[in-house]
Amino acid sequence: MKFSLLALSTAATLGGIDAFLAAPQQPRLSTSALAGYGIGSWNKKSSPSSSSGGGAAVASRNPWDDANKANTVSKSDAFVKNPVTTKKSYGLGSWNKSSAPTAGSVVAPSAANGGCPFHANYDAIREELKLIMDNPSWDDGSLAPIFLRLAWHSSGTYDAATGTGGSNGAGMRFQNEAADPENAGLAPARAFLEPVKRKFPEISYSDLWILAAYVGLEVTGGPVIEFQPGRVDHPDESYWEQMSYGRLPAAEKYCCPHLDDNNVSSSLDETGKVKGWEGLCTHVRNEVFYRMGFNDQEIVALLCGGHVYGRCHPNASGYAGPWVENMTQFSNEYATDMIEDEWTLVSHGDTWLDEQGSAELRPAPGNRQFVNQKKGVKSDDPNQMMLLSDMILAWDPDFRPILEMYAEDEDKLKVDFGAAFKRLTELGCGFP
Repeated sequence: MKFSLLALSTAATLGGIDAFLAAPQQPRLSTSALAGYGIGSWNKKSSPSSSSGGGAAVASRNPWDDANKANTVSKSDAFVKNPVTTKKSYGLGSWNKSSAPTAGSVVAPSAANGGCPFHANYDAIREELKLIMDNPSWDDGSLAPIFLRLAWHSSGTYDAATGTGGSNGAGMRFQNEAADPENAGLAPARAFLEPVKRKFPEISYSDLWILAAYVGLEVTGGPVIEFQPGRVDHPDESYWEQMSYGRLPAAEKYCCPHLDDNNVSSSLDETGKVKGWEGLCTHVRNEVFYRMGFNDQEIVALLCGGHVYGRCHPNASGYAGPWVENMTQFSNEYATDMIEDEWTLVSHGDTWLDEQGSAELRPAPGNRQFVNQKKGVKSDDPNQMMLLSDMILAWDPDFRPILEMYAEDEDKLKVDFGAAFKRLTELGCGFP
């Protein structure tokens, strides 16, 4: 990829974020919802190497090494705390206010611009999405994880009994759905896609969000999923009258209360499982995935394939750190690590994580998660975490054999995850 082309694409993305922030029809961004997601300042250390075709040689950067990982997380926090000042130097190349589109240039959510799937050039849109997918200044160097989460959360509201929810409609453009606590931190993902929507107004937001996830999976070694267009955007927020919060999975629902930051181990039973995990398992299995029509194997495939990507941010979800070491590439590492690694339950009060170089694994106050580090034991292992809702796959006697199968067979996981994710993203769309 040419440096000049990448710089151009990122500059366009910045303009989209600026307009997205200013557009009155969009849900307003808030620090509490977005902290931990954003773009930091550009500097020579984070520029592509000359081998990327950018002409003059500049210093190379590996966004996955520990120093740069910490730097990117820090810059992300800085962006969302003060987006007006930090976005001036955001991304690749320079930016100034005069180059930003006006609020009126953003395609507003309305019936008139809901997209016409039969006239969109999906090959061209795919190529445009590929241009913006790699971004060294974003989290761990790729937008694929946050696009995947956007598609998942826009689709995971489907209810088979009522036929409501799902990816059709792109309801997260409106305040009620955007304000779901489980959707915290997704406004930047939508903003990154605004320039693509402006360039290709014939595609609906609903289709664009799903296609961006498909392309993200494809360029990161995941399954290649055949895209079915035809989703139609909600013209207004009246659809919410039939919706409700609580359709997306909550990481600790029904588990025993978290009472003492200084004695989080009291949450564990004699087998090392969190007390009340059975209720959490019922929530994930019955209240979320069975409600949409998935079976146990599809549930495990979706979690194993989806949570291999990206990381949690304490100022967005309340949890902290990546699930796996290589969080921008598809693999079965999530399944293998859950089975093979030793996991320690921690809370915000476990400041020993900071002292041992694992501050990125300390969740927000009131939250608990498992980490692959031990107090007083110096480890060279990369920092990783698992949510309580992840660990039920290892604890539940019906989920466990499926988890073990995927830990042994990455190719099967890729096939099964691709099929399940396609189904998830097409629920409620009325496709044949």
